[in-house]
Amino acid sequence: MYTKIAKTAIALSSAAALILLAAAPAGAMHIMEGFLPPLWALIWGFISLPFLVAGYFSIKRQVEVSQKFLVLIAMCGAFAFVMSSLKIPSLTGTCSHPTGVGLGAILFGPSAMAIIGVIVLLFQAFFLAHGGLTTLGANTFAMGIAGPLVSFLVYQLMKRLKVKSSTAVFLAVFSGNMMTYIVTATQLALAHPSDGDVMTSLFKFLGIFALTQIPLAISEGLVTVVVFSVLEKYNGEALKALKVIA
Repeated sequence: MYTKIAKTAIALSSAAALILLAAAPAGAMHIMEGFLPPLWALIWGFISLPFLVAGYFSIKRQVEVSQKFLVLIAMCGAFAFVMSSLKIPSLTGTCSHPTGVGLGAILFGPSAMAIIGVIVLLFQAFFLAHGGLTTLGANTFAMGIAGPLVSFLVYQLMKRLKVKSSTAVFLAVFSGNMMTYIVTATQLALAHPSDGDVMTSLFKFLGIFALTQIPLAISEGLVTVVVFSVLEKYNGEALKALKVIA
């Protein structure tokens, strides 16, 4: 029964994302196809590869412990797909979006989110013209590796400090979201320095998205707190098994 409900939720989430994207403006904070020079595209791809290998074995270990975790992993993937597909117009004339990877990082650790992140990015690149294949490595590192790692570390720190779970989740998701965009801005600055000055270019890219990304990070944190509270209420045993809550 639990599996059927989860599958239905995933299907409805995916359908909702497609409907919302139909009316969304083209372009988003994912680095678009062809925007990175070939050398940088290869570099970020090679950097991301070891994390993907580690993520595969991490998910394999989790599933071997319990098949129920596979359902939760799929739900985290659907959540990340929906959240990261919502392209929000920015006051600066660009678009930005939530990431949705903080929840999975809290539940399953940053390694697992590398695999989930690359799957989400592949679906978006193939079917939604969001991101691209040449920029897959860079987008994976920003959204599937750096962001989840920060979310995981912040949550673990908050847990050690015995901070209330809702506050810990919010801070973890907010921090991971902001790190994703700091890394993306850094990637863009390295590939396209302004008159040869990487730092000047970095501040420009950070400034372009800051007005939109800070409120988005807050909103994503609040939404994730609600989702986490539902999981804690109705599937607390699984969260205890994952050592997410005491």
